[in-house]
Amino acid sequence: MKVEKLEVVRGSGNVFRDLGYKNADVAQFKAILAAEIIKTLDRERLTVRAAHDRTGIAAADFSRIRNADLGRFTVDRLMSIINRLGSRVEVKVRVLRSDRATHSADAFQG
Repeated sequence: MKVEKLEVVRGSGNVFRDLGYKNADVAQFKAILAAEIIKTLDRERLTVRAAHDRTGIAAADFSRIRNADLGRFTVDRLMSIINRLGSRVEVKVRVLRSDRATHSADAFQG
């Protein structure tokens, strides 16, 4: 039996980027916000209907979030839902230069 050697590839920390998504950072941020909404629903044992009664947000929206169907949601909307559930969102931004941006900037300096 021949055993093939597998190469281990370390991810970037953003699965959406690793899979080639166009707006990977936004997709990851939306997923993180959705996970926080789901944690709140679970922690407080809220059904989607109870969450609707509490927030005025459609039960169908909570179902979409639970099913990771986030295409209809903006980051702003997800943050608003978290706020209506009684929590606050704090965002820290760190901008990292990509290799491509560095090379483009170097080309203009010469």
